[in-house]
Amino acid sequence: MNWLTRTISKVFPKKKKSLDIGENAWMKCSQCQTMLYSSDLVKEQYVCPNCDEHLKIHPEIRFKALFDGGVFEEIKYPSGFSDPLNFKALKTYKERFNEAKTKTGMDDCFLIGFGKIENINVTIAAQNFDFMGGSVGASAAEAMIKAAEHAVTNDTPLIVFTCSGGARMDENQYSLQSLPKTTIAVQMVKDAKLPYIVVNTNPTSGGVSASFGSLGDITLAEPNALICFAGPRVISNTVGETLPDGFQKSEYLLEHGFIDQVVHRKELKTKIAQILSLLLKRAA
Repeated sequence: MNWLTRTISKVFPKKKKSLDIGENAWMKCSQCQTMLYSSDLVKEQYVCPNCDEHLKIHPEIRFKALFDGGVFEEIKYPSGFSDPLNFKALKTYKERFNEAKTKTGMDDCFLIGFGKIENINVTIAAQNFDFMGGSVGASAAEAMIKAAEHAVTNDTPLIVFTCSGGARMDENQYSLQSLPKTTIAVQMVKDAKLPYIVVNTNPTSGGVSASFGSLGDITLAEPNALICFAGPRVISNTVGETLPDGFQKSEYLLEHGFIDQVVHRKELKTKIAQILSLLLKRAA
């Protein structure tokens, strides 16, 4: 309870409960700094109504907007905690991992869903940046394998939404070995002659951009998304030069042929359905 609600509650004690506002009731836009009401953001798919900035979104909210009727089946994957280094910074890796599970309600950074988009069966795997920056470790690689196996078994396209800082270095070599494992998952889908579509969201960087994030048959991106291996600040400091405006943003990468199309979040369902109907040669 802040100072305002405390003051009002003294004047209107019976209104105290209704004046209590949850910690997550408001969210500040990272671009224009406007304070936004969280329940309204859900309706807007976490797109700022003031400046159109595409904010980070929980995969479950994304899935409800993408799947027909908001209905999907969650596909579980092998998820386990491994800490070969007994890693500790300000907190231990185990503490941070468990905090991420509690915060997101997820087993790891991926959520896998199965359902229909415009009546076409699809398997979707989406990353959550709130789970340790969407970093990929051993169990996240298992999620990609599980999503690929589900797509092949059920004869569906695989769609992956990337949102990550890269490999989870808390797991050391385990995380680095996980990245080629994700490319094997992608190859499973391609060997089955099924479409593999990637949607890069803000941010997509590090080992994720260098592996499954860059292997799509079709690669889409949300507006103004940072898509890179190393960030612009690191590159600028390394080469000692000022980088072009919008460097490594999705619009810049579209102009230079790295991605196929920039698509607004609210138009993704229609665009994906259109692409799938062409690739699968069936009407959406």
